[in-house]
Amino acid sequence: MDQVRVRFAPSPTGYLHIGGARTALYNWLYARKHKGRFILRIEDTDTERSTEESIREILSGLTWLGLDWDEGPFFQSERIGNHLDAVQKLLETGHAYKCFCTREELDAKRKTAQKEKQDYKYDGTCRNLSPDEISIREQNASPCVVRFKTPDEDGSVVFQDRVYGLIEKKYVDIEDFVVLRSDGKPLYLLSSAVDDKTDKITHVIRGQDGLGNTPKQILIYNALGYAPPVFAHVSLTLDTKKAKISKRKHGEVVTVAYYKEKGFIPWALCNFLALLGWSNSDDREFFSREELIEAFSLEGIARHNSVFNYQPGDPKNFTDPKAISMNARYISMLSIDELAGLVREELRSADLWDDAYCGEKKQWFENTLELIRTRLHTIRDFSSKGRPYFSDDFTYEENAVKKNLKKDQNLKQYLTTLADCFEKLDTFDLHSTENAIRDLCENLGVKPGLIINAVRTAVTGQSAGPGLFEILMAMGKDKTVDRLKKAVDLISNEQV
Repeated sequence: MDQVRVRFAPSPTGYLHIGGARTALYNWLYARKHKGRFILRIEDTDTERSTEESIREILSGLTWLGLDWDEGPFFQSERIGNHLDAVQKLLETGHAYKCFCTREELDAKRKTAQKEKQDYKYDGTCRNLSPDEISIREQNASPCVVRFKTPDEDGSVVFQDRVYGLIEKKYVDIEDFVVLRSDGKPLYLLSSAVDDKTDKITHVIRGQDGLGNTPKQILIYNALGYAPPVFAHVSLTLDTKKAKISKRKHGEVVTVAYYKEKGFIPWALCNFLALLGWSNSDDREFFSREELIEAFSLEGIARHNSVFNYQPGDPKNFTDPKAISMNARYISMLSIDELAGLVREELRSADLWDDAYCGEKKQWFENTLELIRTRLHTIRDFSSKGRPYFSDDFTYEENAVKKNLKKDQNLKQYLTTLADCFEKLDTFDLHSTENAIRDLCENLGVKPGLIINAVRTAVTGQSAGPGLFEILMAMGKDKTVDRLKKAVDLISNEQV
C-alpha cells in the first residue's frame, strides 16, 4: 500500500461538534495506525456562512483533543484556481457542458414532476446544444451553470465502501449535476474531489450523509483522470429521538468546546467518541492512545447509527451518562502528577491556587487529590465540589443543612462540645478523632450517624463525600474546629 493519507475537511460554519470530532478521530487513528499522514483542510468556500471564529474553534478543539495534524490547515478558498481549471478540463474533454436553463424553467419542471408524483431529475435540455447555440446565448450574456455530463449508456458506478460494502448506482439514476454555479463558484462535489487529488488522499473517511455524493464524485475523479480514493462512510450520531445532532438544534452540549469548559479530560472524550459507532472484537471500553491506535480498524465501524444519550436541560445529566462515567474513571486512573497538573490549572482559573501546593504543601495537596478524586466526575468538580478543601469560602448545600444540621435542635450543643473535645486533643489523627466522636455519642446516648453526618456537613457543606475521618485529616485540627463553631452559628440562623 502507498503511504496512507487521510483528511478531515470541516466546513467552518459553526463550532466543532462531537460528530465532526468523531470523524476527525477516526481519520487520525487510521493515519497513526498505518504510519500515514493526517491532513487538515478547511472547506471555506461558503463565504456567507464561514467565519474566522469557527475556524479558530475547530483548530482549538482538535488541538485540545490531541488530534495533531501533519499537514495544513489548507484552505479550500485558496484553491479556487485549481477548481476552475478542472471545470475547464471537463468542458474541453466533453465531460461537462454549459446549461442556460433559468431557475424559473427548472422550478416549473420540478412542480410538474411533483404533480405527476415523479422524482425530478434534470432532463438534459442543454446537454446537446450546438456550438452556435451556445455562442448566441453567451453573446446575449445569458447566465449559465456548468453541469457534469453523466454517461448516457447502460452502466453503473460501483465501489467498495469499507463500512457499507459494495455500492452500486446506475447512471440512469444520476442526473447531470451542477459543478459550477452561475456566479462562477465551483460546488463542493468538484472542489472536494480536486482537493483530494491535490492532497494525494488515499482514504476518504467521512460521515454516512456523504454517501449519496460519492458516485458523483467518482465520476468526476474518473473524468479528470484521477484514481478514486478508498471510501469509508461512518454511521451518524443521533440524539435520543433519532435526529441528527447539531448545535443549532441541541445547543452547546454537542460542541467540543462545551466539554473542555465542563472539565473533561481530552482523551476521555476521545475514548467515548471512539465507541460511538465503533467497537473492538474483545468489547473493551478503556484504551490508552497507543492501545486505541493499535486496536482501531475501519471494519470495526458499525453500519447502524449511534445514539448520543443526554437529557437537555437537566444540570445533573448534562451529557451522555457514559461520557460522564468514563471521564470519572479516567480521573481515578491518572497518575497523581498528571492529575495535579490538570487540577492546578482549574484551581488557578477559579482563583483557588496556592503556590505552596507545589512547595511545602505539596504532599498535602497530593493526598487531598487522592482523597476526593474517586467522588468527582470532571476536573471542574475540583473547584466546585472540592472547593471546601481549598478555600473557607464555600457554599453549604441547602438540603444537607436541613437534613444534617437542623434535624435535631440539640445539634448546636453537640457540635460545640465536639469542637471543645477536638481542641483539647494532643494528637489529631484518625484514631483520636474517631474515638472523640464515638465517646461523645455514647455519653449523649445518640447514634453515631447523627453526629457524623452533622460534622461532615459542618466541615464541607455537603451531605456526601469521602470517609469523615479522612476528611478531618485533610482539613486539619484548626480548620475543623473553626468550621464546627461556624456551623453552630449556621444552625442558629433561621434564614439559612
